[in-house]
Amino acid sequence: MMLARFLMIVISALSWGLMPSAHAHKPSDSYLSLSTSDAKAHEVRGQWDIALRDLEHAVGIDGNGDGELTWSEIRDRHADIAAYALSRLSLKAGGSPCRAAPTAHLIDHHSDGAYAVLRFSATCEQAVNALDIEYRLLFDLDPQHRGLLKFAQGGQGTSAIFSPDQPSIRVDAAGFGPLAQFIDYFGHGVWHIWIGFDHILFLISLLLPAVLVFHQRQWQSADRLRPAVTDVLKVVTAFTLAHSITLSLAALELVSLPTRWVESAIAASVVIAAVNNLVPFFQGQRWIAAFVFGLVHGFGFASVLGDLGLPQSALLLSLVGFNLGVEIGQLAIVAAFLPLAYGLRKTWLYRRAIFVGGSAAIALLASVWLVERAFEVNVG
Repeated sequence: MMLARFLMIVISALSWGLMPSAHAHKPSDSYLSLSTSDAKAHEVRGQWDIALRDLEHAVGIDGNGDGELTWSEIRDRHADIAAYALSRLSLKAGGSPCRAAPTAHLIDHHSDGAYAVLRFSATCEQAVNALDIEYRLLFDLDPQHRGLLKFAQGGQGTSAIFSPDQPSIRVDAAGFGPLAQFIDYFGHGVWHIWIGFDHILFLISLLLPAVLVFHQRQWQSADRLRPAVTDVLKVVTAFTLAHSITLSLAALELVSLPTRWVESAIAASVVIAAVNNLVPFFQGQRWIAAFVFGLVHGFGFASVLGDLGLPQSALLLSLVGFNLGVEIGQLAIVAAFLPLAYGLRKTWLYRRAIFVGGSAAIALLASVWLVERAFEVNVG
């Protein structure tokens, strides 16, 4: 009973529960960049990119209530945006607070839409050889929100993620070493695959048939575990190899594709993988589909690195760390899913409710994402 409940939660939570989100690849994030010239400096320069949709929810930007945000509406709320954001950020150097004030307001676009860009400067009483940062933006409104931090000092840097469970972080020169960068980006990779709902649904769509056999035009339960494991290894290896190639090429800025195309193609890959479970058209060759679509998913992973940035002092090591993090996060999903699916493969619950019903739900949800991403409309 516990096994069945787990799989039902996985399918329902990753499909119906996330229906309103067109950009399933990008949950609510903000991007905070802080820098100082050296460890003796008393000034911290900052840039904070915050999604306009989040600010509308928090402070109300749409003055006329027409559902469209204009530059004049955003400009009229610059003071409120700065006050709201900076009141939820605390910087301390040497135990003494740093006083922050806005210096400029801009607009930028990330892969999931328009962002307000708040530039500011913070003056510290003590030299910034270490900086204590407390982040409280949007946590009271959205517990899934995350703040992605980049901190640079004298040409070197580090990164971190703020969450409700980790709202405070200390950064100093000890975090600039290659090993620390590798560990940081490994954690980013694990975290990203776990919140990348479109990647997870694509992977689950490919995994669902692994414990079944398509025979005489219908799905039947697999007799042995070994063929199922072999099938999963082929699919996961193909997906891993493919997205590692394009992730590396895009992260190193050797290849670039428009974000809209990439996000639309990722949604389409989820639709095709899920529909194939209902009407098999590349049965026995799912590893080929995993490789082909994995090339597209690699560009999606690279968009996260584009927002995080790769430290030039440990570029390749950080890239390897992120990639390994993605793979470990992916293998954790497979390791949890496959034994449970194999144990339930002969039940009506798995073959009808989870396999058929789950595949249909995933296909429907991904179709909504595809329309919204391709045509930039809000179906929900």
